[in-house]
Amino acid sequence: MKPLRPLVFAVVGGLVVAGAFLALGVTGRRSTQTVVQEAPVAAQPVTSSSQRLTLHNLYERNAPGVLFISAQERRPVRDPFEPNEGKSQGVSTGSGFLLNRSGDIITTYDVVDGADADDGVSVQIGDGPAVRAVVLGTEPSEDLAVLKVAPTSLPDVAPLQLGDSTTVRVGDPALAIANPFGSERTLSSGIVSALQTELPGPGGTTISNVIMTQMPVYPGSSGGPLLDAGGRVIGVNSQMRTVSGRVPGQVAFAIPIDTAKELVARVVAGH
Repeated sequence: MKPLRPLVFAVVGGLVVAGAFLALGVTGRRSTQTVVQEAPVAAQPVTSSSQRLTLHNLYERNAPGVLFISAQERRPVRDPFEPNEGKSQGVSTGSGFLLNRSGDIITTYDVVDGADADDGVSVQIGDGPAVRAVVLGTEPSEDLAVLKVAPTSLPDVAPLQLGDSTTVRVGDPALAIANPFGSERTLSSGIVSALQTELPGPGGTTISNVIMTQMPVYPGSSGGPLLDAGGRVIGVNSQMRTVSGRVPGQVAFAIPIDTAKELVARVVAGH
């Protein structure tokens, strides 16, 4: 399993305001959306309904659409005793989430890097068997990838609702759901602690406008959704850093969902 590229740095200030929960994935969908009761600060209501959704409600609604992804990596390896270039093989795993009933899925480039685009990636949806996924397109400089599975392989799982990352504010509650094991899904909660953060990308590139959150994130969470208080996707979880100092902890980084929408629009239009 490929980790979320852990790094170490010092963060001054900040307050970890919520813990993490681990539960089995369940099905179901609710149409109303409003604030999270357990969140450390109240979010603005997203509907006129007076009903409030708890963390469990949001998890129950969104967890089925968060998928387990496995990629067979094949990377060139030079053998000094062999004139022809050989291949090494390994397995990378991570998370992703369903975008629509057409079978489009978003994850991070880090999860599928080095895999065969046509026959090297599989996706487990719900409790069913793994199915083959095709890599429609990637954007390594933004750590994003778009996959596709056959619509006929989709069970009765609702796609996740996409939000607007331009409306995210520092201090907003945030949730992260991942599927690192293939059968169980994890839930973490925290707050948005910074915006417009920069991260090192592949090949010396820099990933800009990253959303930083303070919450515990687990190995295998790369590619999973970052949600707002209404359960809408505002980012794609990408990297984790360990916080050093007097109060150690973790912060996580997500690619804004608006950046992912642009990639999806390009690659889906080309197929």
